[in-house]
Amino acid sequence: MELSVLPLEQWGMPRKAPFLCAGPCSAESEEQLLETARGIERGGISLLRAGLWKPRTQPGTFEGVGVRGLEWLTRAGQAIDVPVATEVATPQHVEACLKHNIHVLWIGARTTTNPFAVQALADALLGTDIPVFVKNPISPDVELWIGAIHRLWNAGLRRIGAIHRGFSTSKKILYRNAPNWKIPIELKRRIPAIPLLCDPSHICGRGDLIFSIAQEALDLLYDGLMVEVHRSPAEALSDSGQQLTPGEFHELVRRLTIKRESADSSEYQTRIRELRHEIDTIDEHMLQLLSKRMEIAAKMGDLKRKNNISVLQPHRWEEIIESRRAMGEELGLSGEFLFQLLQIIHEEAIEQQETKVRKTGSGEERKEKTDEGQ
Repeated sequence: MELSVLPLEQWGMPRKAPFLCAGPCSAESEEQLLETARGIERGGISLLRAGLWKPRTQPGTFEGVGVRGLEWLTRAGQAIDVPVATEVATPQHVEACLKHNIHVLWIGARTTTNPFAVQALADALLGTDIPVFVKNPISPDVELWIGAIHRLWNAGLRRIGAIHRGFSTSKKILYRNAPNWKIPIELKRRIPAIPLLCDPSHICGRGDLIFSIAQEALDLLYDGLMVEVHRSPAEALSDSGQQLTPGEFHELVRRLTIKRESADSSEYQTRIRELRHEIDTIDEHMLQLLSKRMEIAAKMGDLKRKNNISVLQPHRWEEIIESRRAMGEELGLSGEFLFQLLQIIHEEAIEQQETKVRKTGSGEERKEKTDEGQ
């Protein structure tokens, strides 16, 4: 069932392109919050953000100012005439935000990961119509993300959005969290109407990387961005490295370009149809070749079974990785892309061989039982 959430245009908030939600990672004082808000006012923001309850990894670190920051946030929003948003993780947070007329809530990645916590929030929001954004879970699990959204929808909320803030990974990468773009793209495919923001601050973990991720998100037709901005990032009590100064935020906004999904130009339409036809033809050939490859893999499985050879051949797999990556890189394909592609193909080939072995084994077992019964 497709969730009938409302597009951002029907949320009743200032709508600029792109939709910009900005503000400090944490509200630290009323002065800090107000100064930051006034510093980003000219950036065309639609929503002022600030964290009040901070789920820190280690106890004893700054965990937010809590309820007393709600009045600061409200006054800062009034000062620049912009709606305000904060993160909630418990029903008590929800109750306090509703009492202080906070306009928008968001659910953080750690909370999204826990269905019990999300359900508790959904129960607390029952009967309200407040907009809620849901950040992706820490793990790259689109079903968990959709499940959290569905719980809010079941509670009667219709102004529900999603925020892509990246995913934890054990791999050594440039970013704090892996973008893993295919997950939010799949979310958008499954819930086409859902407003989708990108949080490049949490993906990058470094201010100097934010522009490239922000622009890539807009190139993928995201509705907007959530960016962390602090009056003096070096003095921030949380996540100082990923926050921009108001001046850097204005420069970021100035550099961003908005892409369209299509164009009215007849020349563009003709050329894009030609190129899409070429892609369709290549895809057809590629699928035929993959099918042929899997047929051969199944035959190899049969041969291995007859000679009592294991399906997995680690040395052969290493040889394939090295030779194909070298070949692909000469053709201009990235090593990481090739590795992921080859891994998927290899896993399917192993499955084809194991399936062949299982089917053959079951057939022989049935034959033996039939012979015994004669």
